[in-house]
Amino acid sequence: MDPPPLPNSTFSELPDSQTSGPSRSQSFSQTSDDSHTAAEFIDSQLKLEADAREALPFKFETCTKEIGPLRQVLFSCLTCNPPPADPSDPSKSAGVCYSCSIQCHGEHTLVELFNKRNFVCDCGTTRLPTTSPCTLRLNPATNTKGGVHSEQPVADNKYNQNFKNRFCGCECDYDAYKEKRTMFQCLGLGTVETGGCGEDWWHPGCVVGLGPNWYESASQTATPRKPKTDGLLQTITEVAENVVDGEGMPDAQNGSNGLGGAVAGEPEDEDPPLPPGFPDEDDFEGFICYKCIDAHPWIKKYAGAPGFLAPVFRRSAAPSPETGLLGKTEDVVSTLILNAKKRKADDEEGSESSGPSKRVKDESADPLASTAADPASVPVPEVAAKSGEDCKTKALPPAPTGQMSLFFKPDFRDHLCRCSDCFPLLKPHSQLLEEETIYEPSMSGSDDDAEGSTVGSGSLYDRGESALKNVDRVRAIEGVMAYNHLKDKLKPFFQQFAESGKAISAEDIKAHFAKMRGDEQAIREAGEGAKNADNRKEQSGY
Repeated sequence: MDPPPLPNSTFSELPDSQTSGPSRSQSFSQTSDDSHTAAEFIDSQLKLEADAREALPFKFETCTKEIGPLRQVLFSCLTCNPPPADPSDPSKSAGVCYSCSIQCHGEHTLVELFNKRNFVCDCGTTRLPTTSPCTLRLNPATNTKGGVHSEQPVADNKYNQNFKNRFCGCECDYDAYKEKRTMFQCLGLGTVETGGCGEDWWHPGCVVGLGPNWYESASQTATPRKPKTDGLLQTITEVAENVVDGEGMPDAQNGSNGLGGAVAGEPEDEDPPLPPGFPDEDDFEGFICYKCIDAHPWIKKYAGAPGFLAPVFRRSAAPSPETGLLGKTEDVVSTLILNAKKRKADDEEGSESSGPSKRVKDESADPLASTAADPASVPVPEVAAKSGEDCKTKALPPAPTGQMSLFFKPDFRDHLCRCSDCFPLLKPHSQLLEEETIYEPSMSGSDDDAEGSTVGSGSLYDRGESALKNVDRVRAIEGVMAYNHLKDKLKPFFQQFAESGKAISAEDIKAHFAKMRGDEQAIREAGEGAKNADNRKEQSGY
């Protein structure tokens, strides 16, 4: 046998028999990297449960079908009801509740529809195939939980294109992993059957009539418009055209340079800016889309009234320069008018007549502005009082014409008229009379129980402890005795690894438990291993 290498010898000087495999220290390091202590395993388990609680914060033990109609979070299963290639083709839509989306359709392709009002879960009904029964409800035929299918669905459920994974007026397919634009849900005054949208989700660009990709299109195609009057101020018509087309004026709030391009230094992954005319997100609580307003035109009279913002008109395919001068664009035009008047006054006395003439033209295009400019045209409240009916709408200006959307503030319900003439218009729409209650399942874990699992029964340790509490006394004593016996068997096994500093592998644990069970094959293999170990010892000592 060759002598051991000298302390200062290099790796190349070692014999082949000693260089053929990794050293003991290298093997121990690799094994240690793949091993975990019991404390590390428990910590990783708690982290996994915390991530699961964040993704699924509510319990999913009960189907909401037995509760009845609710405003609740719904999901559409595209695996059970795939949308047709042609939207005009007939298809069957269905919506399932939060619990059924996890327990009954957890491995399917789902589309989250968020909140829908007056809806009863369709899981286990004829709207879904029998291969996907409801596993949460009680089956009356077998009197057992699960296997519920082919029940009759509720006839009052209303469906729209969202159940086919199509959203907005542009009827686009929604992909949560690719969609970066913010969408807003309409309050929903009408169903699809009555001409409304059915609480659809809308792109801001589609609300104002510019389309979902208005910002990208403007960035690629927009060019600065050459002024028609070189060296002079632009006319209001030219300014209106530039603002409507997204050109000319910078919009620092939306991160746009006025030409459709992004401001220098703006991260590319940020949400695109809001289109011209669309109000800031902090200025409104919700909105009613132009489809629902067309289905219920009586609500147009509240445009610009207390609790509502100015109307946001939908831009037509070929608008006039004045079309779309709403919200932010009106502010831009008003600022330019004031600046023009001041400059004219400095250069020439008495030349201010052009300002008022253009201003009158702009006011005539906006009935709200003309009414506000002339206080005498506003109906006084005494008129309604004399008639014996305190109708709030009589003090409002005439309703604007055109296709528009209405954005409302949190207190808009307090400003809706509920007189004997107006209340019948509000009554069919409970969402206009009072704030709706959204059903939510109970939380899976409370703040006091940070280790609560996704089913609300605590962590694995808590569940085991709870199970022990429910065991009868005899079995509990037997379990404790079995635990102590197992502990006595495992303590020497673990102690030898602790003293040597060697990591315990999965093979070591499996072999030890096989010996404890008395498996013949494991005992035979262990005996052969011991014999081989003795032979190696004799050879090394020879």
